[in-house]
Amino acid sequence: MTEEKLKYQNTGNKKVIITGSVLATIIALTPYFFYIYESVPDQRVWNTFLYTFHSNVYESAQVVVWTLTGKFIPLILLTIWFFTCRHWWHHAILVPIVMYIFQILSFSLSDTHLFDEFQLVHMIPIMAIIIPSIYLIRAKLFNKINTVNKSTQELEDELMFKPKSLWGKIKQYF
Repeated sequence: MTEEKLKYQNTGNKKVIITGSVLATIIALTPYFFYIYESVPDQRVWNTFLYTFHSNVYESAQVVVWTLTGKFIPLILLTIWFFTCRHWWHHAILVPIVMYIFQILSFSLSDTHLFDEFQLVHMIPIMAIIIPSIYLIRAKLFNKINTVNKSTQELEDELMFKPKSLWGKIKQYF
């Protein structure tokens, strides 16, 4: 190997180690993130040095923060899983991600107690794209399994895209 290739490989390894360390730390800290609500006062009005929060629907700001952390933590974990998953079916993870985003938005924007009554109608366009694409990938995979003597892992690796940049990785999923 040339010196230039070794330098590029070492830089790539450092990025992988740093990214992996950050993701592992976030995952390990999620139980602590969930219990952030315990630091919020059990009052209707919460005064901080940045802002004043008024809980209009609930009796307590603590309940609002507890509800939001119950939605944000799974959303964060599902998003990490989506961007790090190597399997051919990883686009199916978009369905619960969009569901949690919709629940957070409907909770934040509405003054009703019924925010968790998720309207499946809003998910139909997303599911109309994701489900057929997963089926087509699956059909292509099983077609190759029946015509070629490769293992499932080799076929998954063949179908997997490997973009180099962060923007390329994001574009790969959409």
